Amino acid sequence: MTILILIVIYLAFISLGLPDSILGTALPAICREQSIDLSTGGLLSMLIVGSTIVSSFLSGHVIARLGTARVTFVSALMTAVTLLAFSLAPSFPVLLLLAVPLGLGGGSVDTALNNYVALNYKARHMNWLHSFWGVGATLGPLIMAGALSAGGSWRGGYQNISLIQMTLALLLLLSLPFWRGKQGAEDEKKSKGEGTAPSLQSTLPAFITMFLYCSIETGLGLWGSSFMINAKGVSLDRAAFWMSFYYGGITAGRFMSGFVSLYLNNRQLIRTGALVSLAGIVLLALPRNPAMTGLPFVLSGLGLAPIFPAMLHETPARFGEEHSQKLIGYQMGFAYTGSTLFPPLLGFVLRLTGMEIYPFVILAAALLMLGSSEMLNRIHPSRTVKEEEA
Repeated sequence: MTILILIVIYLAFISLGLPDSILGTALPAICREQSIDLSTGGLLSMLIVGSTIVSSFLSGHVIARLGTARVTFVSALMTAVTLLAFSLAPSFPVLLLLAVPLGLGGGSVDTALNNYVALNYKARHMNWLHSFWGVGATLGPLIMAGALSAGGSWRGGYQNISLIQMTLALLLLLSLPFWRGKQGAEDEKKSKGEGTAPSLQSTLPAFITMFLYCSIETGLGLWGSSFMINAKGVSLDRAAFWMSFYYGGITAGRFMSGFVSLYLNNRQLIRTGALVSLAGIVLLALPRNPAMTGLPFVLSGLGLAPIFPAMLHETPARFGEEHSQKLIGYQMGFAYTGSTLFPPLLGFVLRLTGMEIYPFVILAAALLMLGSSEMLNRIHPSRTVKEEEA
């Protein structure tokens, strides 16, 4: 049953990645159909991400009441229905209204499944879990591109992904009895958050680390092409080519980290990943060298890969299993906040100062991330948490 549930969770994370990545592909077509500009269309992204942040911060209370399995099923069903409604929406205001449940459906299930894996499976599974999100995030734009090709509509892409989500919801419904065993009951009890909660002083470095991690990841992803084109003189197609390798480095790095975790613990993975990403970011600041144009992004992606899953998997060991559900939710909320606020703020700074300062801003954020992570290690000496063999 442990293996069966793990397969369901992997499939759920592929499904989570699908809607996360399609809006950017569909947005130009949506704006053209609705006769609005891209900045107005960007309100959809803001509402989706904002609702996901709210859902993440509240997820601990929701999951403690409903349980991991039911939250996962309800979230998948809500996402499927909302995606279908999205494809049928008659106007842009209706799309804005639907963006709220679409975001709410993602935050709680993300937190619930991350905590379940942190409590019941080894670190390698957490890394592979987030690799499967990358698979979904890669497939989403391909599905939308297929729908848009040959004069098709963005609505068809949303309908196709809604069908996939419906299938997942059905699979989760059928799997509910398998989550109700002894282990599942113990996990729900652990997640009630009983006992003295960790202080803000002891948890703040974790929140800062997650905020900075997602700030760096999205900052590199959003502005990397512009930096290569404007500061390094790289062509548009070549910049796009190297950015695909950046995201590929994150996905491949997480698959590899699953095997590396057999030899390194979570804290060592975080430290090693931070140092490798720092090396890549330092290379960004070097004078132009055609042979080194894309390597910094690939290296940065590989280094960033294990940090997010290792931070989440280490949460029960750092703060106690009884508090892990809420604290994973808070960490996810800060992570989403970083990915929302940092890129536009960085864009504003770059507009005032020029692209040359870009690698130094990213480098400062990476150094702060490493510092906050090491501070967290000093506050919370190593502990072990019981893991289910799988």
